[in-house]
Amino acid sequence: MIRIDKNESPYRALTESEIAQIAIDTHFNEYAENEYEHLQQSYAAYNNLDPELLAFANGSDEWIQKAMIVLGEGPILILDPDFVMYEEYARQFDRKLVKVSCQKNWTFDYEEVYKHIKELRPSVFIFSQPNNPLGTLHPQAFIDKAAELMQEAGGYFIIDEAYGEFIEDQVSYPQGDHVIRFRTLSKVYGLAGLRVGVAISTALTMERLNSIAHPYPLNTFSLNMANYLLNQGNRLTRFIDMNRDLSKKLLRIFKEEVGDVIDILDSHTNFVFTYGDKAADLGKHVQANGFRPRMYPEAELTDLRKTVRYSIAKDEQLDELRQIIKDWRAMQ
Repeated sequence: MIRIDKNESPYRALTESEIAQIAIDTHFNEYAENEYEHLQQSYAAYNNLDPELLAFANGSDEWIQKAMIVLGEGPILILDPDFVMYEEYARQFDRKLVKVSCQKNWTFDYEEVYKHIKELRPSVFIFSQPNNPLGTLHPQAFIDKAAELMQEAGGYFIIDEAYGEFIEDQVSYPQGDHVIRFRTLSKVYGLAGLRVGVAISTALTMERLNSIAHPYPLNTFSLNMANYLLNQGNRLTRFIDMNRDLSKKLLRIFKEEVGDVIDILDSHTNFVFTYGDKAADLGKHVQANGFRPRMYPEAELTDLRKTVRYSIAKDEQLDELRQIIKDWRAMQ
């Protein structure tokens, strides 16, 4: 079964010989010394950031969990649908959770979001940009306005950019101690299993987030692997471009083969979100033929149970997926 339900990169960014050499050079018998600082420097250099204003943890999940612990005691505001772990971690710590649900066309009423911020005055408003599972982008005007309102409310505004590298247009970010960005090396960098999550904010806010940091937040092998990759600048850029190309190919396959009978959202991520009367039937057909997409039978949002999300796969696997989809279309 080829899994296309986890939004991972289908390829590893490094060769087996490189991985083996990094493993040999990693002193597992010793605690990390300067490896963390080396990764700060290399990540900051590649992404044009200040190394003093970013930190690492065990995936974005740990940063989300930390946010629920240390960022105030008031309500948590999220969108629905969005990354399921926002809700999971909020409930772990008995945080009051308020959702703003999407409209029937899978868009959001941003005026409703503003209203909730003003009335609820949440301690945290966290959302993914682009959205997971929809793959769509929230407009810049919403980002700016919501950040301003969260500052007025005295809360934290968290932009979860797990798929941020798939956005090819210029992006700007609100500023201030209340603004936090989460990123990850799990998606476009191809390091999902190494669990490297990034938090970016001001010195004051990073100090607060790190107030409950572990002495050694990442294992030495993950630090060394990520640091090595980030120092292969041109090669890493080509790898990111390849993942972007696979994403475009995946979207193109669905639009060309079933765009007339399946509703498909434009995606700015490495997955495609499908919905409509026949979406679930196609999803079951794809699964019966060796690919495992993401379905949502357990979703509280009823309409989400009828949707299917497909992640990228290797180039030849996408060709195989196209034929499976064509076969299904011929039966309709």
